[in-house]
Amino acid sequence: MRGYGRDHVIRAAGGLELLGSADPSFHGDADRWNPEQLLLAALSQCHLMSYLYQAAKHGVVVESYRDDAVGVLRQAGEGGAFASATLRPVVTVSAGDPELARRLHADAAETCFIRASVAFPVGHEPTILLADDPLS
Repeated sequence: MRGYGRDHVIRAAGGLELLGSADPSFHGDADRWNPEQLLLAALSQCHLMSYLYQAAKHGVVVESYRDDAVGVLRQAGEGGAFASATLRPVVTVSAGDPELARRLHADAAETCFIRASVAFPVGHEPTILLADDPLS
């Protein structure tokens, strides 16, 4: 039976509303956030905040940060689970040691509450760019 609505609104005190639905493969609306995207977004955002803390603590100046996080799902019967997630942050720095900037991702991973709360491996594949590099 597929006769039920999947669209909903996600609300939290003080935050903007998010339009949610199921993943399109489960008859949801592709224009709305689905739970799997929200979990990846939470992992990515937590890593970002932890990374910015580590960078500031170590004198690395972050000019921009974007992430193309991906997750691997395994389906089992009517359910399933994340098998893994990989964060792929691309960070542009204008001050500090670029190699240190890369290594700080490991420290950020260790201090991220969301990563510590999930039961699957979360890897990270950072790319560090220099703000004054014309090829960046």
